[in-house]
Amino acid sequence: MKRWQTAMVQVCLICFFFFWAAVSAYCQRINLSVNAGEAFDRFGALPQQSGPEAVFDGEGIVLKSPDKNFGADVLAGFEVRAPLDTNNHANEIAVYGGVGFHVRKNFEFGFHGQVHRIYLPPSTVDGQVFNRARLSLVETPAFVQYKFGPDRHAFVRAEGAPEFSPRFKEPAGNILLNPNLDHGYYMRGSVGYNFGMFYVKGTYETRYFKFRITSGNPNDLYNWRSGMATGGVGITF
Repeated sequence: MKRWQTAMVQVCLICFFFFWAAVSAYCQRINLSVNAGEAFDRFGALPQQSGPEAVFDGEGIVLKSPDKNFGADVLAGFEVRAPLDTNNHANEIAVYGGVGFHVRKNFEFGFHGQVHRIYLPPSTVDGQVFNRARLSLVETPAFVQYKFGPDRHAFVRAEGAPEFSPRFKEPAGNILLNPNLDHGYYMRGSVGYNFGMFYVKGTYETRYFKFRITSGNPNDLYNWRSGMATGGVGITF
């Protein structure tokens, strides 16, 4: 792992524990989870690469509605992705704020405003290293969640968003123009069970970025199709 990538993971872990310690003083409920699984990435026509990945995430209710049947909660959260193999998979960090509308005690829907940074890995083609730019994105995910079963302890959640044109941070010495986004999206589904203070969940995500064929996207090497399957355990307090 490169020095800057190691430093980023360390900073992300610090953010994880800072969120736990500091935000808990202001939030009325916090969920934190640690997840592990497999990431699948394919750039252009290159072979798909897979490898282990850790995901840390948290969400807190900053302002809870007094109406337990119909109301809106103000939310804040983050997600950190740390792959073991950073030569083929991206380090990522995202922070967001949003609103969640609940109907009775078993259904919730809402949306987030999210800032997302992606450190794309390089690729080697015919002995030449292709260094991709770092992506900074503003995203607007929407989500729905449903609780069911005895005392509504089981839950399913779906989330997704279109991807808008990112801001690029070119690597040092890069002589390529920035590519132009054609379209992109991500979709994510989770299932889980709440045991009270602790919960477990499994998540699958698929994501796609397609860039136009330009000199900034040689051999479609910015076109990125990724997937992720993880399972984890969390704590609620």
